[in-house]
Amino acid sequence: MNPEQTKKTYALKGLGVSPGVVIGKAYLFDPLDSNVSFYKLKKTSLVPKEVERFKDALKESEKQLLEIQEKLKKSGVSEPLYIIDVHILILKDKKFTDRTIKYIRRMGVNAEWALRLTLDHYKEIFDQVGDPYIRDRISDVQYVGQRILRNLTGEKREIVLDIGGEVIVIAPDLSPADTAQMKMDKVIGFATDIGGRTSHTAIVSRAMELPAVAGLGNITQMVKTGDEVIVDGISGVVIVNPYPDMIKRYEEKKLHYSAIDDENMKYAKLPAQTRDGYLLQIGGNIEFVEEIPSALAHGAEHIGLYRTEFIYISRQDLPSEEDHVNNYLQVVGTKDLRWSTIRTFDLGGDKLAPDQKHVKELNPQMGLRAIRFCLREVELFKTQLRAIWRVSAKGNVKILFPMISGVEEIRQAKKLLEETRQELMAQDVEIASQMEIGAMIEVPAAVEIADQLAREVEFFSIGTNDLTQYALAIDRANERLTYLYEPLHPAILRMIQKVVVAAHEAKIHVAMCGEMAGDPLCALILLGLQLDELSMNHLAIPRIKRIIREATLAESKVLLEKALSFNTAYEVRSYVQDYMMKRFPDDFQCEDEHNLLSNNRKHPPTKLKC
Repeated sequence: MNPEQTKKTYALKGLGVSPGVVIGKAYLFDPLDSNVSFYKLKKTSLVPKEVERFKDALKESEKQLLEIQEKLKKSGVSEPLYIIDVHILILKDKKFTDRTIKYIRRMGVNAEWALRLTLDHYKEIFDQVGDPYIRDRISDVQYVGQRILRNLTGEKREIVLDIGGEVIVIAPDLSPADTAQMKMDKVIGFATDIGGRTSHTAIVSRAMELPAVAGLGNITQMVKTGDEVIVDGISGVVIVNPYPDMIKRYEEKKLHYSAIDDENMKYAKLPAQTRDGYLLQIGGNIEFVEEIPSALAHGAEHIGLYRTEFIYISRQDLPSEEDHVNNYLQVVGTKDLRWSTIRTFDLGGDKLAPDQKHVKELNPQMGLRAIRFCLREVELFKTQLRAIWRVSAKGNVKILFPMISGVEEIRQAKKLLEETRQELMAQDVEIASQMEIGAMIEVPAAVEIADQLAREVEFFSIGTNDLTQYALAIDRANERLTYLYEPLHPAILRMIQKVVVAAHEAKIHVAMCGEMAGDPLCALILLGLQLDELSMNHLAIPRIKRIIREATLAESKVLLEKALSFNTAYEVRSYVQDYMMKRFPDDFQCEDEHNLLSNNRKHPPTKLKC
């Protein structure tokens, strides 16, 4: 019997973080986590030498990262540069290095084992963090640790080196420094155990337009180098050792997606206007300024959501007002953007800025975060507000306050915004004469008082990620509950409808910036709800524009009315999916992959989205 035929087939469901389909041989990346040597130093006189060996490894690691950064700059690749800056900061972090040296001295152990203990200490802390974005940042510390370990052990090899042909990299997670050293012309896709849409693997794979699936849980335990693998970044599915008929089906899907993607790009620069004249404004969501060129290329007309938390999280000290200004100017000063919506930082709970005291909260997602944190840390907040006012003189800027749950919060935020305006005017600083103020609708309470909030602001932006989480009482980071996380739930649709009605009655603009905005399956439903703006991951823009331009507002209203007549989320999704597949057969050619997931089902059965 052919040994290849005895290999077990697995179908794993994760999160598609970069679209596309790829079929190829796996390359299993071992980050050296499992082979860390341990030995006791026989003489106390060896301790200083071991400390010096550790410090030499730190210096060598920094040198290598700087070389990688320079290599990226010369090649014109800018996306990973900020992450390498983060890794260099970790290398220089006194607490990180002092803890490792303390283990060497107090326990009399080798540097590799002391470093392992430090990494375990940090992992234990990060594992207790509720916020998935911050929890994923432990990977930064681990990447740095792995690099130091390589230098301590003399491991200098490139990651992807002795491989013939193209490969799909399988890893727990990957850093941009790792990918910068890969022979990227040989890498055709990624699949990782951990990570989400904001993980480094996701950002780098989208920047390089390579299919990727993250959050697979245990892919590294099920794959060996050389195994045949299918990565479907559209559906978030990875198939290990597929049957021949599976390969054939996915080859067809790959060709189909490629043809559709090329066709969709023809719509990137066109307005999202329906055949009966309804115009939707389409913006891009960004987290880093390096994403702007790709957002523009894919048809973003403006920045509908600029998340500013990373300005704080990516550094060891608090950013100054000038740091804020310099960062925002790179967005506001970009040609061809009609406006930029800057969301004030969503820090707090477990997502803390440097120098802020950590207070453990049982449920940080509902804790002291976002606008609540801002109104308590007033000076920190005002530093950002002053910077936003200052860049308002350089371009069209809108300000968006997150997690608003009551009128008093928006009034307090507006009061501080006015205070900073007056301070700057008194100093003769050039600022805009006015700036549009928006409230983010992501808490059910805000939905219920949307009519009152609408009298306080110039626009709404609906954050469906948190709104769905809070309304359905689902932790979206809990893998056991992902099957319940459904933006097409009748309750969510009714909430969105209520917000839109309240906004339009008050004659203000209403946008959506959650993941739902970029989901092609939801495009006509959102059109029927008559939102004014959709802001999304830039890769989704061309397809969304194509669907809207081929539809009419009238048919979308009929579809919405029918969807709202159902009692369950399953009925809504089934009906909408069936409608979209018939209405746009070339765009929604889904396969029923549900039965493939039986080998690795973590939750009740659900149909996979296109």
